[in-house]
Amino acid sequence: MNKTLETRLHDSLVEIIRKTSAELPDDVFKAIEEGRQAEQAGSSAAYAMNIICDNVDIAKRKSQPLCQDTGTVLFYIHFPMKTDYEKLQKLIKKAVVTATKKGYLRQNSVDSITGKNSGNNIGPGAPVIHAEPWKKDHFEIKLMLKGGGCENVGAQYSLPDSRVGAGRDLKGVEKCILDAVQNAQGKGCGPGILGVAVGGDRGTGYSASKEQFLRKLGDRNRNPELSALEERITREANELGIGPMGFGGKTTLLATKITALNRVPASFFVSVSYMCWAFRRQGAKVSNKGEIQKWLY
Repeated sequence: MNKTLETRLHDSLVEIIRKTSAELPDDVFKAIEEGRQAEQAGSSAAYAMNIICDNVDIAKRKSQPLCQDTGTVLFYIHFPMKTDYEKLQKLIKKAVVTATKKGYLRQNSVDSITGKNSGNNIGPGAPVIHAEPWKKDHFEIKLMLKGGGCENVGAQYSLPDSRVGAGRDLKGVEKCILDAVQNAQGKGCGPGILGVAVGGDRGTGYSASKEQFLRKLGDRNRNPELSALEERITREANELGIGPMGFGGKTTLLATKITALNRVPASFFVSVSYMCWAFRRQGAKVSNKGEIQKWLY
């Protein structure tokens, strides 16, 4: 990786961070706008949705973070096989430092033992980097900024679960997911989006549930059973009356995305990740010269 490529790739990474932090993806804004139209005029829910839309507009116009909590920084990257991965990691971290200095990211990473803030969002496990080589000659860089409020209301269930009457089947999975929504109420900064993984172990389940947020909200699951479950969960959650920010109303969830992983017979986990309305997810196709060629969302 020569100096010219390093410089261009660094600048592209910083721009991806800026855009992710400040601009809501079109598919998410469309879902929010549909939610706003569904709420009764003059209601608390409509007021909350109007405030959310105003916030989205201001953040984009001023190129400022959508939320003061710019959250956990998660990269999902594919890179050409000839790339020096060690240098790529260092470049990603350098871009995070630059973006933090520019104000695109809040100084938001603290030592879990001492409580000391690193001041630059760099430290053990920060940022989170999922990266894989591929045979294509360009980079695919996706970024998610996941706020702490919505992260706090994620949940994991081990089936069977007598607390919610859930057995080891899709009906049991459904009960778990709706229980997570009910427990979250407005604390996850709703309306939210759910990412769910059925199966796996405790670690892979949560990781796969977050990867569901990389899907566009309007897509359809390739598995017919999971596709039907996604639609049913969203519909039933919106009938709970929780609404935007927990104020009541018809828009509790914007979408549900579910995947399934193989598991060992002794375990049956349902891992539920929650994303707030400030769904900061973006990605770009970046050339082997380090230049952004196409936005993915």
